[in-house]
Amino acid sequence: MGATINKEEKHRKLIIVLSILIPLAVAVLFRVKVPGYDLSFLPPIYASINGLTAVLLIIGFLAIKNGKKQLHENLMKICIGLSAAFLVMYVAYHMTSESTAYGGDGAIRYVYYFILISHIFLSVAIVPLVLFTFVRALSKRFDRHRKLARITLPIWIYVAITGVIVYMMISPYYS
Repeated sequence: MGATINKEEKHRKLIIVLSILIPLAVAVLFRVKVPGYDLSFLPPIYASINGLTAVLLIIGFLAIKNGKKQLHENLMKICIGLSAAFLVMYVAYHMTSESTAYGGDGAIRYVYYFILISHIFLSVAIVPLVLFTFVRALSKRFDRHRKLARITLPIWIYVAITGVIVYMMISPYYS
């Protein structure tokens, strides 16, 4: 038990560092523009990755509820990989393309910005939540894993689904 807690504590520092560095790196890289590359094909791909992540998270939840631990574990690892791939593509796109302004007006504009802002804030929060939840499972601290997963899962699903919604709402305004 002591080795498990030490392992979890060892990862805690790394997770905290990553949870700070990832949003900072994204914010800094957003300001970097690399001319000469056309990555305009990426938004529908990374939106699809978000959609696939949401579906796999739900299937993973159903798998664990039905006692299919290995399937659950594999699906969660795939979801972490998909989220990492999303992040790389998202940053690459924004480093090579100008930001697109939302062109809708009226009440839908407020809906868009509410979804976008909540998506952004929760996408920052989901990084440590996913990593701590994952480390607890790897450390075989399933009691603590389950407790945190009850918070992590709905937020992660929300971030994945709202990523698709934001893309669908802004896609008519891409140049």
